[in-house]
Amino acid sequence: MHKRTLGQGLEVSALGLGCMGISQSYGAPMAVPDAVALIRAAFDRGITLFDTAEVYGPYANEDVLGEALEPIRDQVVIATKFGFDINGTRASGVNSTPEHIKSVVEASLKRLRTDHIDLLYQHRVDPDVPMEDVAGAVKDLIAAGKVRHFGLSEAGVANIRRAHAVQPVTALQSEYSLWWREPEEAILPVLEELGIGFVPFSPLGRGFLTGTIDQNTDFIASDMRNTVPRFNADARAANQPLVDAIAAIAGEKQITSAQVALAWLLAQKPWIVPIPGTTKLHRVDENIASTDILLSDDDIAAIDAAVSAVAITGNRYNDAHAARIDR
Repeated sequence: MHKRTLGQGLEVSALGLGCMGISQSYGAPMAVPDAVALIRAAFDRGITLFDTAEVYGPYANEDVLGEALEPIRDQVVIATKFGFDINGTRASGVNSTPEHIKSVVEASLKRLRTDHIDLLYQHRVDPDVPMEDVAGAVKDLIAAGKVRHFGLSEAGVANIRRAHAVQPVTALQSEYSLWWREPEEAILPVLEELGIGFVPFSPLGRGFLTGTIDQNTDFIASDMRNTVPRFNADARAANQPLVDAIAAIAGEKQITSAQVALAWLLAQKPWIVPIPGTTKLHRVDENIASTDILLSDDDIAAIDAAVSAVAITGNRYNDAHAARIDR
């Protein structure tokens, strides 16, 4: 597996594993032994960056990662997150008070079976807590040896700058793919300026870019895509030309649509590390193979031209979740 370097010199595999789907969002959680086996197999294949959060489950995902990674703890980078108000005590749905951050970290350390968190993200910006206080709390945790690197998720330019001025930010984790390119406008330039790495989640558009979903796909009741406007049947039908365009390019190159989407992301910047999630080992293998695909400038131009011709229909989040995205 190729390596890449995020901000502050944090070296990781060129592709990470997003672990949320192991415990929630896309159907029934994996059985713990199966999940442990999948995570260890991903490591055996060269993946060293594993992404989780206390809210995934809640809590169950960190427990699974703790069990899976304990024997190889010193060979991996564990990223987890604080920031959601899981107990529902705040109207905003988020909580990044310094006291809460520190209590979340203590609990996460126990579930992850470790004495330190390699990369700690604020999961969503808290409008009621100054970013300087958030960054200051993480700085204290770094000084105490409980955290090694600070990250943000779905943060806007102003808050990225405010956080970085207090505690250098190692990575921003936000959605970015051929289906969602908004970060190119303002986010990527500021990350490059400040030397911050970028960790795109949903790099395969929650499965849509793989070509395995169409307007006739039925999601089970517990699948979060049922609540996403971009995944209603009409939106899927309207967005099908994007999938068709990617599939045509994949066919020409004799690779899969998922590999086109991931190779395109990897080609954008050397400090971008996507974290596709899956519960299937053959998809891990497919995704890893994308790191060996080198797209030429002509390839990139052809992909950009094909996907730019498609007007995307539907929002990427429902209204309640969209309200928590920092601008």
